[in-house]
Amino acid sequence: MNHPDGVRPARPHHQLTADGRRMREVLTYARRGSRFTPGQAAAWEAHHEAWVVPDEAVEEPGFSWAEVFGREAPLVVEIGSGVGEATAALAAARPEVDVLALEVWRPGIAETLGRVAEAGASNVRLCAVDAVWLMRHLLAPGSLAELWTFFPDPWHKARHHKRRLVQPGFAALAAERLRPGALWRLATDWAEYAEQMVAVLDAEPRLEGGVVERWAERPVTKFERKGANAGRTSTDLTYRRV
Repeated sequence: MNHPDGVRPARPHHQLTADGRRMREVLTYARRGSRFTPGQAAAWEAHHEAWVVPDEAVEEPGFSWAEVFGREAPLVVEIGSGVGEATAALAAARPEVDVLALEVWRPGIAETLGRVAEAGASNVRLCAVDAVWLMRHLLAPGSLAELWTFFPDPWHKARHHKRRLVQPGFAALAAERLRPGALWRLATDWAEYAEQMVAVLDAEPRLEGGVVERWAERPVTKFERKGANAGRTSTDLTYRRV
């Protein structure tokens, strides 16, 4: 929902109803602490001006991803990049694409900056605005070369399932934004969420795919290892835009 003056707020707590009241949002993520470690602080200081897209910038008229990246290239979006272990490795292996990493946890963004710099992946930009809003307002239909959603918050309590990212409405939005033939790669270590993902994505007529062998190029992250140590098995899924 837009502000009365026509500005499209990227930050959910800034969104208003048509009559000007503050809108209550059902978010797919939870805000966490923002304190940096010394290493994260150093990475932020060194790289945020070049590689982090300020929240307010995406609300400016004429905003352009080509301007943000400094070139025209196929665009890959990662939703929930965490501390950037997968982001840095996958982006470094694909210098021909632009990788937009969406993450709301600032220490995670800062740590990703350090990993990206170490990997030499200058084709990454990070943004902390709401991913659903950004997909809806700042990506044109058919503009995405690939979408990555690795280990989204499972919201494992039944009363929180409505906050899960992979729902029919978002599947339809993602399918619209992916170009024909583009892939949506997903992974989760919650078996019940994997089942929901399959049910939701199988029901989207513009997508085809399912459970696949683990994507070998995706590094095993600290988060994934923690889940494995707790007895959870990771499931990879890949869907193609038809």
